[in-house]
Amino acid sequence: MAFSKKKPDPISEKERVLNAQIAALEAEIKKLGSETAKPSAPKFRSTTSPRGETVTRTAEKILPLAPAGPVFEEVSSTKINGGHEPGSPEIYNELGVRKYDLPALWNRIRNHFRGPSTSNPRLVNYLAAGGVHGLRPLRYEKRIARNRFIWLVAIVVVVLFGLFYVLLPKH
Repeated sequence: MAFSKKKPDPISEKERVLNAQIAALEAEIKKLGSETAKPSAPKFRSTTSPRGETVTRTAEKILPLAPAGPVFEEVSSTKINGGHEPGSPEIYNELGVRKYDLPALWNRIRNHFRGPSTSNPRLVNYLAAGGVHGLRPLRYEKRIARNRFIWLVAIVVVVLFGLFYVLLPKH
């Protein structure tokens, strides 16, 4: 009867490889650091001029200094005001009061509860499908959390119903 050999964990295998690379790099840094720490012979500069013709530089044009005050850029306020210019009549009613934009409010509320988008959706899909050995899939964890929430709500409803039944006067 053959016993199945347990597959190595891919995360711990990758960790082992990276630790080996880190150790090799640290050894190389130590070796290079010891080479630069050795005192070398002093280097002397020659005071003689080079042979042949020397090229002299002409005086360069001096650029004027920057203005003393701060420099500001022009910034468009269309992004801040939802794509409208500040004085545009389409966002104000006939009395001069700003109109209330319900679709924009709905989008802001929805985006607030939606949360940020992921920076690596492939990794999220990989984790959700249970691709990493040894970790539970996210759908399993979500199901557990959902069931806990349902049971908690049911218990709170029963407790509240019991309190109202006991505390309210009977007719």
